[in-house]
Amino acid sequence: MSYLNATEELYRQAALSPQVGLCCTTTPIWQLPELSIPKKMLEMNYGCGSTVHPRDLVNNPSILYVGVGGGMELLQFAYFSRRPGAVIGVDVVDEMLEASRQNFKEAEEQNPWFSSDFVRLEKGDALHLPVADASVDVAAQNCLFNIFKEEELKRALKEMYRVLKPHGRLVLSDPVCETAMPEALKEDEQLRALCLSGSLPLQQYIDLITSVGFGTIEIRARRPYRLLSPNHYAVEENILIESVEVCAIKDPMPADGPCVFTGKTAIYVGDEEYFDDRKGHTLLFNQPLAVCDKTAAALTSLGREDIFISESTYHYNGGGCC
Repeated sequence: MSYLNATEELYRQAALSPQVGLCCTTTPIWQLPELSIPKKMLEMNYGCGSTVHPRDLVNNPSILYVGVGGGMELLQFAYFSRRPGAVIGVDVVDEMLEASRQNFKEAEEQNPWFSSDFVRLEKGDALHLPVADASVDVAAQNCLFNIFKEEELKRALKEMYRVLKPHGRLVLSDPVCETAMPEALKEDEQLRALCLSGSLPLQQYIDLITSVGFGTIEIRARRPYRLLSPNHYAVEENILIESVEVCAIKDPMPADGPCVFTGKTAIYVGDEEYFDDRKGHTLLFNQPLAVCDKTAAALTSLGREDIFISESTYHYNGGGCC
């Protein structure tokens, strides 16, 4: 059995018998006016974070979500795009698709505003999306892509890039790990299917995303997620796995490389009202400006004592330099 088949079997069983805690989101479940999430959807919340961010969902976007789980994030997306077929859910596991259909029926009873036809469920996989080129505004996946080995991961990212409209947004939540994962764990089909041993270092994860063409990357959250300890796993020391939430925007690739925001801030405290670097970045006196890592490095290279650059916070909410 390949690791992809092992993953399908794991989530087939998780669809037939919800496994609370199979994945444990590190992000609180959105509480929105008139939104009631059925209990079974909550039990089938097989993700490590959230891909639902209201600022991505203005102007009734068309949305693609890959790996439907119990349908919770599909329901949350439908909250913002209340029209037939506005949200597309793709999954390779028939039982998971059927579980979501049943959960949507219960969601209709609990939410007067919701109709099951707001969501279109499609059989398919992340490597061959049954979606037309440049047809969706937002694409998302939660705790799925980390299961893939590098060749499949790059193919899945290319597929997401293909289906997004220009300036469309790919929102991802995945585990990452800065400690080298032992080869035996990486090849363990069950551990990879459980979203543990396929975790990449964050920089490698970001490099793969930008390699397919995404010109702007936002790191929105980074939190501790799981610990692989020698007491329970074949590791010599504790290995910390973190959950990250990332937005990759289908902007044109700048000539000097992608703009990657990891939560750095620049503050000017000189003698003038502002500082202008003549490259499109104006720092007002003692006013923080979120800057991408590329701009942070350029400002640091000036060697000015009146410009402060913070460390990465791995939290970015927009409004930055680019």
